[in-house]
Amino acid sequence: MRGVPHRQLPGLAVLATALALGAGCATSPAPRPSLAETPLRYFETPRTDDPWSPQIASWQARERALPDVELLRPAEAVSNPPAGAAERRSVRGEPRGDLRSDYFAFRADRKRSLARELAAWIQATSKQHYIPDGPVDHWATLAETLARNGDDCDGLELLTYHTLRDLGFREEEVYRAIVFRPSDRQHHMVTLWFEDRNDPWVIDPTGAMTQGMPRLSEVPGWVPLKVFSETEEFTVRGQSLESLIAGRTPAR
Repeated sequence: MRGVPHRQLPGLAVLATALALGAGCATSPAPRPSLAETPLRYFETPRTDDPWSPQIASWQARERALPDVELLRPAEAVSNPPAGAAERRSVRGEPRGDLRSDYFAFRADRKRSLARELAAWIQATSKQHYIPDGPVDHWATLAETLARNGDDCDGLELLTYHTLRDLGFREEEVYRAIVFRPSDRQHHMVTLWFEDRNDPWVIDPTGAMTQGMPRLSEVPGWVPLKVFSETEEFTVRGQSLESLIAGRTPAR
């Protein structure tokens, strides 16, 4: 994930600039600092001199300019819905159980099942479609990734991001995220699903950060830097985040 100019900045921006922004998508495991015991603030307003902001803004502008994502679907994939109507059942007598609890429990279970199935699919699929950018880092749009028949982590992650949104996950639930591994200064792109606003689920398209769909607190060795969508951008801040980025052991 390259392309952000290196310049001297105050405060947290100095740390961010020192993260070897020229590093590409992560490829291998490493030692493990942890953020499990330190709450993070995921949706802070970025500094005006944040080195990631120009590249995020560039991608946002190009992504918003795309036509409806359905227009990107190949013609042969368009088909009529299956014949037949949903089965209707009549229930008599007094209601049983708590409808509110049953409804939200069922919905949460189905959403988790869909997200886990998607995580398994993208992690398997990326093995055949991972294409490194080379010396110049380019954040692809979804259309560019499909046209190229693959990309690196920031292009493949868009398949996860857009699929969750297309399946009905709300805008305020699903975000792209830049994560950083202090042990070797590598950056990576993942999707975060904020079912819990304080501890999101992680879907890593290439599996370089994690396999499956764990909570972020369950993935040691990585810290989140940026959370963003087509229209929003946030900087992640927290009590021990700066220490982990700088390579120091967080105070307990």
